[in-house]
Amino acid sequence: MRIWGEETYRPEQVAAAADRLVILSGCSGGGKSTLLAELGRRGISTYEEPGRQIVKEQLLIGGDALPWMDIDAFAALTVSREIYNLASAERLGRPAIFDRGIIDQIAGLEALGRPVPPAMAAAAERFPCHRRVFLVPPWPQIFVRDHERRHSFAAAKKAYEELLQAYLRHGYEAVVLPKTSVGARADLMLHLLGAGWATA
Repeated sequence: MRIWGEETYRPEQVAAAADRLVILSGCSGGGKSTLLAELGRRGISTYEEPGRQIVKEQLLIGGDALPWMDIDAFAALTVSREIYNLASAERLGRPAIFDRGIIDQIAGLEALGRPVPPAMAAAAERFPCHRRVFLVPPWPQIFVRDHERRHSFAAAKKAYEELLQAYLRHGYEAVVLPKTSVGARADLMLHLLGAGWATA
């Protein structure tokens, strides 16, 4: 059993571990969560989407840091959670795959015409991930609205296009995953990441 002390939380070390920190992003409702679960079943460390966690927590406590109430507060909380997840993965010393990243929040603010806070822009620079980001494309046949995902498919598709361009602008190589089985998607991701990546 590992016991972490304050001295083991080292966010400044994340950049050095970028090659084993992979972002899975893309269209809302495009199958990210299902794919992440499959990768987890294969023994890979995975981290759930911070934005959906924040929404659940804010709804539970009656908070207003929600994308449809206070997008700036929501984005700030989400980026903070993402930094924590990256730092947590770094100290475990194993490869990890994350459901969305800091660029997602930047893209969301930009799409709304909101200014990106300097600290958030700095976070994108200070906490890089693997240069190859994987994206699930719009897939209307599997898109479902729910309590946390309140937007339409059309809105999700528009956000996806903006997100793709944001990752490219920030120097990432975007790999758009095919609309195929979850197993085939997982196989492709691990193949492109390279032999031995999942056990590095």
